[in-house]
Amino acid sequence: MSAPEAISCELTILMPCLDEALTVAGCVAKARAYLERSDIRGEVLVADNGSKDGSQRAAEQAGARVVHATRLGYGSALRAGIDAARGSYVVMGDADGSYDFAALDAFVESLRGGADLVIGNRFAGGISPGAMPPLHRFLGNPVLSGIGRLFFRSPVGDFHCGLRGFRRDAIVALGLTSEGMEFASEMIVRATVEKLRIAEVPTTLSPDGRDRPPHLRAFRDGWRHLRFLLLFSPRWLFLYPGALLALAGLASMLWLLPGPRTVAGFGLGVNTLVYSAAAIVCGAQAVTFAIFAKIIAINARLLPPDPRIQRFTSVVSVETGMITGLLLFLAGLAGGAYALGVWKFAAFGALDPEVSLRIVAPSATAMIVGLQLVFSSFFLGVLGLRRQ
Repeated sequence: MSAPEAISCELTILMPCLDEALTVAGCVAKARAYLERSDIRGEVLVADNGSKDGSQRAAEQAGARVVHATRLGYGSALRAGIDAARGSYVVMGDADGSYDFAALDAFVESLRGGADLVIGNRFAGGISPGAMPPLHRFLGNPVLSGIGRLFFRSPVGDFHCGLRGFRRDAIVALGLTSEGMEFASEMIVRATVEKLRIAEVPTTLSPDGRDRPPHLRAFRDGWRHLRFLLLFSPRWLFLYPGALLALAGLASMLWLLPGPRTVAGFGLGVNTLVYSAAAIVCGAQAVTFAIFAKIIAINARLLPPDPRIQRFTSVVSVETGMITGLLLFLAGLAGGAYALGVWKFAAFGALDPEVSLRIVAPSATAMIVGLQLVFSSFFLGVLGLRRQ
């Protein structure tokens, strides 16, 4: 986002718009009536995203100021509108007639009371019949909102409500970058991570007034929201799955080393042992990815500094990681030497895999993970140079 313009009013009511000629004028009229009735010094701003149906003219005739977003996408339109807003506070909402711009008192009161971000909750305020598809109402929105609360401990119950208000300078300072529908998730996640004051107020959702299909595509945009939540949380994307995979692989390997096992009539032998080794290697790699991703995100100021990472990097240096990795590699090499001795004892002929793999699999695993630790330690050193 660009540098803020001079603030000249208290409230900007912002509407992203793409081919909303049927509804945008009515939304603008409601918003202007709200400002007059509430005696708020404000403006109505429409951020047009390339409409071809005359939405711009309809908005201007209804009394809105129109700015043009040159890049396509819901997030791009909102970023252009936030850049151009002249209000200390911004309340944003879709221009399709689904939100009531005549009922913004709760948003304004929360902002005046010190909140940095105020999110509407449609599940608490009421969803009119036909306003939200059942797939979104009962699956998509609850699941993605639940994941957002789990990953980031956000207090928001409706991550995708399009009616929300915020203190303009606080949101500009976040440096939001998403161009698509995931902009809604990014705003909440970044605000939560940066510990902004977030409030939630009930709001209503009505059927939109379009004569065309909505721009939202359930599976495409749902995936983009989920992808953003995962990419912004290295713990849940890499650390937890990786640690669980590595521990499960290690436990099963130790369990199978003495000999074959039988569980519920199924025999588990050296084939399972090989997959256990693969789980350890993949899990260890995912854990290192989690550390790398976290440090890179902090260096790029996508995430705030984390005391746990600072403590980790102060204890684990290039040298300690390299030594640990070398010791593990040497242990695996010793296992390989023992396996070679067993092979020599058999005159370098065929070996029973039930015996040989119980030596080769753990030793090869130790060598691979050991080398990973050595290389990862040096890469952490490179990231440390970047921080310095």
